Amino acid sequence: MTDFTSRLPRNLYRADDVRQLDRIAIDELGVAGFKLMQTAGAAAFNALLEQWPQAKFLQVYAGSGNNGGDGYILAGLAREIGLSVEVIQLGDSAELRGDAKQAMDWAQQRQVAMLGWADFQQREELDHAHTVIVDALLGTGLDRDVTGDFQQAIDAINAADCPVLAIDIPSGLNADTGNAMGSTIVADVTVTFIGLKRGLLSGQGRDFAGTIVFNNLDVPDRVYSSDASPQPMARRIDINSASKCLIPRAQSSHKGNHGHVLIIGGDHGYGGAALLAAEAAQRSGAGLVSVLTRSAHRPALLARRPEIMVSGTEDEHAGVDELVAKADVIVIGPGLGCSQWSRDLLQLALSAQVAANKPLVVDADGLNLLSERVDSGAPLRRDNWILTPHPGEAASLLGSSVADIQQDRFAAVVELYNRWGGCCLLKGSGSLIYAGSGDSAGPIYLCTEGNAGMATGGMGDVLSGITAALVAQGLTLEQSLCCAVCIHGEAADLAMESGGQRGMVATDLFPFIRQLVNPTL
Repeated sequence: MTDFTSRLPRNLYRADDVRQLDRIAIDELGVAGFKLMQTAGAAAFNALLEQWPQAKFLQVYAGSGNNGGDGYILAGLAREIGLSVEVIQLGDSAELRGDAKQAMDWAQQRQVAMLGWADFQQREELDHAHTVIVDALLGTGLDRDVTGDFQQAIDAINAADCPVLAIDIPSGLNADTGNAMGSTIVADVTVTFIGLKRGLLSGQGRDFAGTIVFNNLDVPDRVYSSDASPQPMARRIDINSASKCLIPRAQSSHKGNHGHVLIIGGDHGYGGAALLAAEAAQRSGAGLVSVLTRSAHRPALLARRPEIMVSGTEDEHAGVDELVAKADVIVIGPGLGCSQWSRDLLQLALSAQVAANKPLVVDADGLNLLSERVDSGAPLRRDNWILTPHPGEAASLLGSSVADIQQDRFAAVVELYNRWGGCCLLKGSGSLIYAGSGDSAGPIYLCTEGNAGMATGGMGDVLSGITAALVAQGLTLEQSLCCAVCIHGEAADLAMESGGQRGMVATDLFPFIRQLVNPTL
């Protein structure tokens, strides 16, 4: 787990919801808006000094809204302790109103140097040692691509060879989706306030936010719990969340108590995918693991993992129906391919689910083949399955494009559930999980575990195996998927600490998976 994420709150908010929290603090609880701005500026300044204690010169880029007001407060505090500081103003400072105008006046009283963007561009470039740039240009209300002077300023900040602190959110980043709205600040540290914006942790957000520091500005607890308070639509989960579901085994237990996982997949040339899923299921605690695959793969699978039971589809007496009947949960998809053999096996799994209400974990080509059935007229939405698409597979399932999926990942995972049912995962940076909850929508879970080293073949197969093993051991579909995603990501983080991101392979996770499913050890 990245150190800073463990200190972040669990509840994640949309930008409009955070503005509502801010209004409740000011209008209903009587907290002065300028006082909140002073607290925000101080929190950002303290974070700057903690991160860069050697800083001697601050260059604050301030917009004409409240985000700029926070920047003016920071600049004034810097002058009070003797740091050199200048504010580069974008927008017409004469149009500043309310708390932002008061903040600018407060900074001017402390003799903070200020100059407009046009004057700054014409000035000869100065060379200051130990410079830190502060981004206070645009807040969370951005709803279109950045253009004009703001785009030029963002590009100039990114081109400067200086560390950057962003106030509340990196300018140019959509606070709700995590998408870059054209030019976007690449921050080293982002200090965010009142409510944690969900876009900082999903999609491209982590590419731009750097280390995230949260400060609630000391608002009363009632801001979050009054009748008018918005409910967070997403909730952050990590390995600590997963550990709560993994209770110790009874001393008298036997393999039959911990479930039988069946992995179906591994067409010609793809036997490794089925093996990865099977071994992951074993390392995650499944009592028994079977694989139904091409008969040619049996020697390799048993040589690697003799504890696996392997059945070949070309065997004269394969006993497929009996094998399916014995399984407590089926994984369909790893290395499945898209041949007629693949389609027949998918139909086998779907029929078993209907006949015996057997839970399915559908991944990889299982999802691609499932998407082919959209126009068949047959009912497709089911409650007793887990779907684990990456954005490309999600696009196929929803009849859209990868760009559409990534444009709003939160909306996409909800649409996956609405159309397909069950428990849905949308993989990626800040993986999202959604399963609904009766008549009212449950929260979207966002996992903050994992790293870019996971961008390699076989990682999804390992996740499918972990998920199925947890289902087999009695966790609900939602619990199983949330726990599996956290275990999978944390195992990759531990593997990264051991050997770095580049060169990480899926089997590097196995030793850590075994540790993580035994949290009391």
